Amino acid sequence: MGFDSNVFINTALLDLYGKCGYVKEAEQLFDEMPERNVVSWNALISGYLDTHYPENAIVLFLEMLREGIRPTPSSVSAVLVGCAQLEACEIGAQFHGLSWKVGFALNLVVGTVLIDMYLKCFDLETSRRVFDQMTERNVITWTSMITGYAQNRCPFQAVILFKEMLRLGIRANCVTYTSLLSSFSCSDYLVHCEQVHCHVIHQCCKTNHYLVVSLLSAYSGCSCSLEDFRKLCSNVVKWDEISWNAVISGFSNLGVGGEAFSCFSRMRWAGFTVDHYTFASILKGIGSISGLEEGMLIHCLALKTGYASEVIIQNGLLSMYTKCGRLEDAEKIFSSMEERDLISWNSLLTGCAHHGYGRDVIVMFEEMRRCGIKPDLTTFLIVLSACRHAGLLDEGLKYFDLMKNDNSLPPPKLEHYACIVDLYARAGHLREAEDFVNNMPIEPGPSVYKSLLNACQLHGNKGLAVISAKKLVELCPNDPATYVLLANVLALEGNWKDAEGQRKLMLDRGLSKKPGYSWL
Repeated sequence: MGFDSNVFINTALLDLYGKCGYVKEAEQLFDEMPERNVVSWNALISGYLDTHYPENAIVLFLEMLREGIRPTPSSVSAVLVGCAQLEACEIGAQFHGLSWKVGFALNLVVGTVLIDMYLKCFDLETSRRVFDQMTERNVITWTSMITGYAQNRCPFQAVILFKEMLRLGIRANCVTYTSLLSSFSCSDYLVHCEQVHCHVIHQCCKTNHYLVVSLLSAYSGCSCSLEDFRKLCSNVVKWDEISWNAVISGFSNLGVGGEAFSCFSRMRWAGFTVDHYTFASILKGIGSISGLEEGMLIHCLALKTGYASEVIIQNGLLSMYTKCGRLEDAEKIFSSMEERDLISWNSLLTGCAHHGYGRDVIVMFEEMRRCGIKPDLTTFLIVLSACRHAGLLDEGLKYFDLMKNDNSLPPPKLEHYACIVDLYARAGHLREAEDFVNNMPIEPGPSVYKSLLNACQLHGNKGLAVISAKKLVELCPNDPATYVLLANVLALEGNWKDAEGQRKLMLDRGLSKKPGYSWL
């Protein structure tokens, strides 16, 4: 019919082969084409990207430039996608420069792909600079930047950007909400989570399956109330592996291991397949209730399904057995592991520390360092806690200095300082403890003053006890326990009238101390 030399038909065939995954046929057709235009080159470049050959796409783009073919915005955005797939930031930056040269840098599509490319290359700063330079942005552009902040654990910046997006009249989509919700992982962001939920309801997106799952994960990660989480569970319309995993993970995060195990059983009865994410979530939930019998059942199932050899599952088993008081079983798991990461070591160290094996923790910590595993702030907190409970003052101070002088680690947190205060205090060095508190580079919190107060009561330093107790009341005006502590300290000094005044102040503020109880 004479169409085999028609550039438009051949280009359409090229595009068809690429999208269907027939890249070899596309290459052959491209080589045989008597005439090619820029769309033909773009079609084969896109075909390489669709079939996961980004190197070939970049080589072909460079060949196109050598042939004197002027690129289009689609050409530049396609080659930038290839750089993103390879996480090749330096090559991507060169194509970024080319986009300025040919006048496409401020193009909406090219700019959006540049943001995504830099984010995939872990260059958040440059991606934000590209975002700020763009004169035109759509919902995809905003969502890409919000996703970048979410993936880099910058929820505050993601929220600010989201609010600015709404202020400019850009309507968020489901991907925007899902990305934003994924950044909320602590109780500090529960209010933001609720605000985003309100926007979801307002846009009538509350029945979207993936949004419901994202809301479940976000709310449980932000330590919402159990009642609110159950209400969210009632909104699940489609029960599949994703839904069940989100619900099981949510109950586990909230420490309701019994309900997590019940959901796990219902998921199995419904015929859904469990995966490594399911196992990791249910093991966390069982550990929270020290459910040894249930944990052993899950261990057997993991062995049966072949997941027991995965590091993430072995770490979950380690943590579960230590929380159930079965250190021997945890050590067997640890010894059998072919690969151990930081979480593996932290899990076993935590178990030994909780069960009072302080010196064993130090021995294991040194072995961990010899194995080339770099400790993080959590590791040091475990070691310092072990030293505190074992009364190992010199060792605790040594490891605190080691952590503080390690420039690759973030600065020590309040809980690390509280451990050192408690170490000094338990050893009876109240003067050193007070000096340490006064010279802290961060503002001392309640945990610091509670450690100091407990030591003062133990060693009979009434003056320092009163100072510490008054500081506690200032820091925690709504905590009834602080008023009781201060009243007790004042009573020890014989200031019965002031002690009574503190208890009256507590009652006047509508606070009351919950009575303790025992299962025995």
